[in-house]
Amino acid sequence: MKAIYLDCFAGISGNMLLGAFLQAGLPEEYLTRELRKVLPPDEFSIEASDVSKNGIRAKYVRVLVNGEPAEFHAVEPSATHGHDHCGHEHDGEQEQCHEHQHEHEHGHAHTHRTMATIRDMIEGSMLGEKVKETSLSIFERLAEAEGKVHGVPADEVHFHEVGATDSIADIVGTAIALDYFGVEKVFVSKVNTGSGFVECAHGTIPVPAPATAELLAGFPFYHAADEKEMTTPTGAAVIRALGEFAENLPGDFQPEAIAYGAGTWELSIPNVLRVYVGDYQGKEARRLYLLETNIDDMNPQDYGYVYERLLAAGALDVWTTPIFMKKNRPASALSVLVGESEKDKCADLLFRETTSIGLRVVPVGERLEAARRTATVETPYGEVSCKISAYKGQIVSLSAEYEDCRRLAQEKDVPLKKVRDAAIAELRRRLGE
Repeated sequence: MKAIYLDCFAGISGNMLLGAFLQAGLPEEYLTRELRKVLPPDEFSIEASDVSKNGIRAKYVRVLVNGEPAEFHAVEPSATHGHDHCGHEHDGEQEQCHEHQHEHEHGHAHTHRTMATIRDMIEGSMLGEKVKETSLSIFERLAEAEGKVHGVPADEVHFHEVGATDSIADIVGTAIALDYFGVEKVFVSKVNTGSGFVECAHGTIPVPAPATAELLAGFPFYHAADEKEMTTPTGAAVIRALGEFAENLPGDFQPEAIAYGAGTWELSIPNVLRVYVGDYQGKEARRLYLLETNIDDMNPQDYGYVYERLLAAGALDVWTTPIFMKKNRPASALSVLVGESEKDKCADLLFRETTSIGLRVVPVGERLEAARRTATVETPYGEVSCKISAYKGQIVSLSAEYEDCRRLAQEKDVPLKKVRDAAIAELRRRLGE
């Protein structure tokens, strides 16, 4: 399977991730085009450049919001609507933390986006389903950590409009990159958080920032070298949502490329995130569980929402089965396949979002999976992302991304099946079938 190893000897942030992915071969035009599916084109742009950090060539990325670097906009506290996420993901050039410090140099006020609003933006976009799931999984963890630190529900965490644009670009951009490379596994080294104190709108806070510390709870981290903030909440959220600790590069990992994403700080060590991209042949040791409950008194309209929340929380699959309960009453059996680390969160969601008052928790002895990778093909109607699945070295399934096919069918006013058939035909041609 495709995998990456994040070597976080100088920390990790959203722009460092994007920089490394661009140097590894993610086309900047593709990244921008995909981001425009969720962000208005005139709201942001990506600026990428080659830099040298202690002699290491790296890619540095800035998100420009309304033509200006995101780090030069303020994160303004909200007095009446919960608490703001204090997080721009670009290393600051001043002593103060880039995530928390910048005073707004403009006179006009800005609106805010809540976590709930951002969820609606992502879910209502034309992004691929896998990109949506990954993006929401990262955002949910970021909002939960910020909400816990500041004592507000996750959905009420406010992102200043500029900070929201910056965070969406970094988080959704990371999900786009993982999907582009077909990454199924993310390994992470011990994380250097940096140290010291930084100033923010709420006063002096320690490094790692409270949200970062919350997100890295239970994950090995340390601080070394300069007194700077090296790991940001967004970087920590990616680790929390997707990462598996590996002290060193796993023995069954075969690197195909090594890329470097740069931060802004000039440090005594190279201020870069090193990303290994390659194939992992090791056997998964992940423990899986099946959560099941029978429901006969829930509004059917609510199931779609519950599905979305469970998948965003990390569930591997969710499905319902028609059943009959006592007194021959029609009902649904709701089933959720989860990993061990997501089990408790998904169980909490089931109790909170459904009418269930009891769950069955069944260990899954074994799960066989086909290896999967993605490829983008050009059809007469436009580009379509496709998925290739193989088992024991043999291709067993080809599929075209539904959202891409639906969008092109609407744009070109042709049957959806024609777009899908064209995509699969082109994919078969490329595979030599």
